[in-house]
Parts: sequence; C-alpha cells; structure tokens
Amino acid sequence: MKLPFAGRLLAAAVLAAASAALPLSSAFADDSAAKPKVGLVMKSLANEFFVTMQDGAKDYQKAHAADFDMITNGIKNETDTSAQIDIVNQMILAKVNAIVIAPADSKALVNVLKKASDAGIKVVNIDNRLDPEVLKSKNLEVPFVGPDNRKGSRLVGEYLAKQLASGDKVGIIEGVPTTTNAQQRTAGFKDAMDGAGMKIVSVQSGNWEIDQGNKVAAAMLSEYPDLKALLAGNDNMALGAVSAVRAAGKAGKVQVVGYDNIAAIKPMLKDGRILATADQAAAQQAVFGIQNALKLVKGEKVESVDGVIETPVELVLKQ
Repeated sequence: MKLPFAGRLLAAAVLAAASAALPLSSAFADDSAAKPKVGLVMKSLANEFFVTMQDGAKDYQKAHAADFDMITNGIKNETDTSAQIDIVNQMILAKVNAIVIAPADSKALVNVLKKASDAGIKVVNIDNRLDPEVLKSKNLEVPFVGPDNRKGSRLVGEYLAKQLASGDKVGIIEGVPTTTNAQQRTAGFKDAMDGAGMKIVSVQSGNWEIDQGNKVAAAMLSEYPDLKALLAGNDNMALGAVSAVRAAGKAGKVQVVGYDNIAAIKPMLKDGRILATADQAAAQQAVFGIQNALKLVKGEKVESVDGVIETPVELVLKQ
C-alpha cells in the first residue's frame, strides 16, 4: 500500500532520525570501550600496609572515575604465591588493559606476568621489585615504581645505632627471603649496623607476619640474653617483636625498629616501645603505579632510571 505524501514524509523523518542515532550510540559504546580497565593485584590484605595501599588506589579511582575503571584483589597471607598467580590469570581473563602488582615473590610471578604482557596487557610493578635478571631472561620489561628500600632501612638502622654502643649485639627479622624488598631492607640494616660497629648475631625470616615475627624475636631473645636491639623488616614483625620483648621481661632494655609506618605502631612510637620506622607513602604507592600504567596504555613513555621510578621514603620517629 502506498502511503499518502504526509505519511511518506513522516516515515522518512523517522528513518533519518534512527539513522542519525546509530552512529551516536556507536560512539558512546566506543567511548565506554576506550576507558581503560586497571587490575590491581595486592599482597596480603591481612597486612594493614596493603589495605592502606588498596584504599588509596580506590579513592584515586573514585576521583578519576571518568578516566579509568579498576578491579582489585589480594591474597590472604604473604607467601601464597600460587593464589596471586591465580589472581593475575583472572585479570587476564577479565581483559584488563593494565596490571599493577605488588608481587609476593620476586621470581615466581614473572611467568604469569609474561603471559599477561603477551596478551597485550601493560604491567607495572610496585612495592616489591621483580627480579631484573629473571625479567631479562623472559625478554620482559616491567617498570618498578617504589622506594629505595635499602636507603629507607639504612636510615632506620643509623638512627638506632645512635642509641647503642659499638659492639652491641643485634638481631634482624627479615621478610620473605625470596622478595627483593626483604633482601634490600636487610642489606640496609646491615649497612647501618656494620658501619656503627654493631654485632649482628642472627638474621631470620618472620615472613612479614606478626605471629612469625614474634616467634623469631622470642627465639633470638632466648638464645642471646644480652641482645640490645631487634630490627624488623616491616611493622607487622615489629609488633610481634614488641610482644616478645615484653614477654621476656626486657621492655625498655631491647630496642625495636620497624618499616612501613602503619597506624598500629603509632602508639608504640609515642611511648617508645618502637624506636623508629620508615614511611614509604603507603596510600600513594598503588596510585603512583596506576598513573604510570595509564601512561603505558596510552602509548606514552614513563620516565625511569634503569627501569626504576623511585618514590619517597622517610624516617619516622616519636610523634
């Protein structure tokens, strides 16, 4: 049936309007697809430091919701590398544009991150540096965004040394020994202790955790009754060390230092149970990583020195 002239005009107008709407809808879809999605992979979310880091990233994403989306996940304890590998695989399946990761192990995560890179995902490393030699063996370039852990722990150790006498015995409670930041913090503590003439009688791992830090500290205090200080690679282990010192009846006689400046140790800094720690801007760590990841997604270069984008670390004393 042939429409009257007015009807034909109306039909043409409707068709034209529909045709004009199609490119607009497509443009909106393209805009949505163009917004990058960042996958943030945390270490243990039982550790206050990483909760603070994740919260900082969430606040940043909310403030820049028009610029990128974010999904985040973390593991239950500091040594569960297999669970963290599973999280990275989930991020790959989710087709994120970038992964920002605080790896639980400096070597074990490289293979799955290579898989992510091969899938076209940009990878940025925060907190604990991936092993440069292992990355090189996989022909993988991943910028590290984070502090100089050796410098930070040396600052803490040098302050501690001023409270001790040359020749005093000290023990170091190390983080997970297969992580670069644990190794670097131990090296910084050793730099300071050796430079001041202290005697390091023991270096043992507390795996970044309160309970294990407590056990290691208790064992050191028992084996070396004249121990004068415990240097903990993070504040969680320092909390455990403080409890061990108290249980051994040596409060005020054995100094404890940490690293991270988490909220839980602030009362202990105030009353002297912990002498010093280092602040590495926990709330900003992941943000720095995300900012650089978004640059990579846009095809921009990131400014690094030997693959490192250094962030601040500061000595923190009694407040």
